Amino acid sequence: MRDQHARLRVLFGFQLYLSMLVILPALGLAHSNCVLFNFGDSNSDPGALMTALGLYLGPPSGQQFFHRPTGRFCQNLKMDLLSAYLESSGSDFSHGVNFAVAGASTEVSLYNPFSISTQAGQFGHFQNRTRELRGRGKGSMINEKEFRNAVYSIDIGQNDVNLALVANSRYQVVVNKIPIILERIENSTKALYKLGARKFWIYNTGPLGCLPQTLALRKKNDSELDELGCLALYNNGAKAFNDGLSNLCDKLRTELKEALVVHVDMYAIKYDLFANPGRYGFENPLMACCGNGGPPYNYVDKKTCGEPTATACADPSHSVSWDGVHYTEAANAVIASKIMSGEYSRPSINLKNFCKEVLV
Repeated sequence: MRDQHARLRVLFGFQLYLSMLVILPALGLAHSNCVLFNFGDSNSDPGALMTALGLYLGPPSGQQFFHRPTGRFCQNLKMDLLSAYLESSGSDFSHGVNFAVAGASTEVSLYNPFSISTQAGQFGHFQNRTRELRGRGKGSMINEKEFRNAVYSIDIGQNDVNLALVANSRYQVVVNKIPIILERIENSTKALYKLGARKFWIYNTGPLGCLPQTLALRKKNDSELDELGCLALYNNGAKAFNDGLSNLCDKLRTELKEALVVHVDMYAIKYDLFANPGRYGFENPLMACCGNGGPPYNYVDKKTCGEPTATACADPSHSVSWDGVHYTEAANAVIASKIMSGEYSRPSINLKNFCKEVLV
């Protein structure tokens, strides 16, 4: 067990430094009448990283929703859970598959091979295998009409942006890296389109500069902070990526004639939690609930949530950040409700109705 904790520390020590494992809730999940395929990182990882590496994400993770550790970095709300593609035990793929893996980026790396292109390739394998097994009454039994009318959600790029920000202090250098990140997302989206995907639900990234981990590890002085106390450089990098992603979605709508492409403004949804915490019953939004060190951020390297030295706050429902990187179940509830509303989607449509949209 001690060796296992050491491996986890090494993994997270690198990934959380270099590839910010940002979280968003809503698409490690699927509506009961909707087939959904999700591609991304820890924003919607249902335990794939822990399964792939044989690791264990210990308590107090999972205490608010599952009441036990599950390996999920995200927690789900009022909808059927999607099984991780890499989970061999107890998986149910009848209403879709979650290909997301924590730490994933748009580029295959030595430390995480599960890039967006890898995940798209895994979907192709799953689709072919489903077709082979369906005639024998085995497998997920997802049919061709369901593949065509499924929602294909994509939430990736945050780790790429954060890596660029960590590696470069000059903003323009970071901005110059964004086109290749977007190109990889475009290529994988088009690969899914060739495999029959038609309904795309694409998230932008949240305010990286408001995460307690970023503030604790990257802030040098208060002059770097915006009016909310967030790191302006990191938020500006996220916004530059989001502008490019919005333009990419416009391009995809033009080029993929049969596709429906919905772009979801996760930045606006999450930034509001930091800008107006009292509206949602939150306090000290820039401080992690689970961690070490106390105010202002309660985040200390190598003493993070899950380590024996870390403790959780008495009532996580008053916190925005769970562990300095991921959001609390209470914050995710707010985020998910806004995603479901359609108010932050372009074109404006809620997820439930998008699921019901039937293509000929």
